Amino acid sequence: MPRWSRLVLILIAVPFLTGINPFSNKRTPEQERQDIRQMRTDVLTKLYRYAPAAEDRIKRATGYAVFSNVGVNLLLVSSGNGFGIAQNNETGKEVFMKVLSAGVGLGYGVKDFRAVFVFESQAALDRFINDGWQATAQTDAAAKRGASGEAISYEMELAPDVKLYQLTENGLALQATLQGTKYYLDKDLN
Repeated sequence: MPRWSRLVLILIAVPFLTGINPFSNKRTPEQERQDIRQMRTDVLTKLYRYAPAAEDRIKRATGYAVFSNVGVNLLLVSSGNGFGIAQNNETGKEVFMKVLSAGVGLGYGVKDFRAVFVFESQAALDRFINDGWQATAQTDAAAKRGASGEAISYEMELAPDVKLYQLTENGLALQATLQGTKYYLDKDLN
């Protein structure tokens, strides 16, 4: 990889590793909620195109959650942050959430991805909203660019009554990490 591209990656990675989003701008809470709802619609539309059976599974589920996340891996440290929304299908209640991840392991790259969780019981949905932790060991190689680079990891079972679909939007990453991820309530938007 050319030296200049490593420098660009470092300049992008440092703010994310420190939890600062250099691309954020001041928006009203309602504007942010609308943006998150639009992200959810876009992600579900794409998911249903790639995995049509997911639509019926999500409609029959107790609830689901959709997240947008950017992960950065720089040598021995990985970090990511994002946002999302959990939806209770039985009550219609929306819960706005954030995601933060950190890890250790070998890697290099940036990956922009979406995650769709499907909860088949109220207990699983409540546990996710109230506790929200997930720890994973991850080996990953991703090379995606633009609309033609989209990819999906089909349904995976994470825990009893919890399924996950992951869609990679863009990125270039090669990593083997032990990652801790925290999904938590967005106090500003709920």
